[in-house]
Amino acid sequence: MQLRYSFRLYPDTGQQTALAKAFGCARVVFNDAVRAREDARKAGQRFPTAGELSRRLITEAKRTGERAWLGEVSAVVLQQSLRDAEAAYRNFFTSLKGARKGPKLGAPRFKSRKDARQSVRFTANARWSITGSGRLNLPKIGAVKVKWSRTLPATPTSVTVVMDAAGRYVASFVIDTDSVADQARMPETDRTIGIDLGLTHFAVLSDGTKIDSPRFLRRAEKKLKKAQQELSRKQKGSNNRAKARLKVARAHAEVTDARREFHHQLSTKLISENQGIAVEDLSVKGLARTKLAKSVHDPGWASFISMLEYKAERYGRTLVKIGRFTPTSQTCSTCGTVDGPKPLHVREWTCTACGTVHDRDINAAINVKTAAGLAASACGAPVRPGTIPAQREETGSHGLPTEPRAA
Repeated sequence: MQLRYSFRLYPDTGQQTALAKAFGCARVVFNDAVRAREDARKAGQRFPTAGELSRRLITEAKRTGERAWLGEVSAVVLQQSLRDAEAAYRNFFTSLKGARKGPKLGAPRFKSRKDARQSVRFTANARWSITGSGRLNLPKIGAVKVKWSRTLPATPTSVTVVMDAAGRYVASFVIDTDSVADQARMPETDRTIGIDLGLTHFAVLSDGTKIDSPRFLRRAEKKLKKAQQELSRKQKGSNNRAKARLKVARAHAEVTDARREFHHQLSTKLISENQGIAVEDLSVKGLARTKLAKSVHDPGWASFISMLEYKAERYGRTLVKIGRFTPTSQTCSTCGTVDGPKPLHVREWTCTACGTVHDRDINAAINVKTAAGLAASACGAPVRPGTIPAQREETGSHGLPTEPRAA
């Protein structure tokens, strides 16, 4: 499978200028491709092919006075931007036909230099390389300093350079991993576990372990509030407002990074210790419509489950999702009696049939494991075929599972 390994970049002033040119040229080519397709649609004509767009928007455009500056960046960056536009339209039409899973996608929009995220991608034919001193040598940009937090397990197939809203630069390498070697690194185990995700605790396991919720957003609210108040007082268009906006973005980035690191550490621990894992297919959107919306979004359940999915596939573990309507909190894990719904403030209850006193969350985790069929496994072997596949396609800089990033 394919994974992304991300590392912080520290370009100097000249390299930042060169990267800004690359971001801008890639953005212009993408917007020109979207405009050409929209013009063809309005005129009732067929969409131009990728080859026609490449010739018109890149090769011929470089010879004009208006677009001559496209020649100042690597041609691979421009070609990859066209591929991103093609992929965006392909995903849009697939979603329109109902053949694509997930929420409906809108038509591709024009990119802006004010977007929170700017990126360019270099494939192997761009002749980028890692120097002997550990720098990332990019065409027409130079050798950029990298903070390596680990060794790349294989030769990357491409690298995407990203600048986020906080002004940080990241190099994201796409790696083809060896599934046999990955699975050999995992310790053999016959354990299975059920996980109940909640608000009081981030997760409660069927063996009785309770994992506290770090509440990353709640703990950072005071700092975020102060930074956002300072931003609101700055004059629009001023340099001070730009500095204040960067301060807000960095505060949010700290929350995001801390949450992601927590998810990676916990998901890796659970995958390494258990052969089978069962979780609920939660309706986060539905829960977010209630007054608990901020508390529901803070733990990042969807991101955590996504990490469990791709790590289970990578390391040969079994991950089973049970239906969201399974009454795990209403069923007695001892005798199987459904005792009816209970308000959230009820954390313990006694089964009316067998008299067993249950901790609400531990009982739900046991029922999750039972509903997934893992409780009947005597030796811990996978009892349900097929893990949920991780995403593999690369569109722009999205779509691949990501390993923890260097700080």
